[in-house]
Amino acid sequence: MATTVNEQITDAVTQSNVKVVAEAPAVALGNVYQAAAHSTGIMFENAVNSQNQQNILSQAATTQGVMQIYSMDTIADAISIAKMLGAS
Repeated sequence: MATTVNEQITDAVTQSNVKVVAEAPAVALGNVYQAAAHSTGIMFENAVNSQNQQNILSQAATTQGVMQIYSMDTIADAISIAKMLGAS
């Protein structure tokens, strides 16, 4: 038993299908742009974090170097003073 469907209904369904098919490339490209923007944001976040870690390491190395320089002078001064006190 075949039933006929009103032409207005088939027209509406066809138009909806055409609309979905027509919008699909734009939606897909929007998703690609959104993913690229998200990836770029994460990349910059990682770059900033890496720079912060490098700055911390640089400051620690500088502090260690300065401490070694000051301790060398202190040891040298202590040895010199000990020699002077021992000589008199």
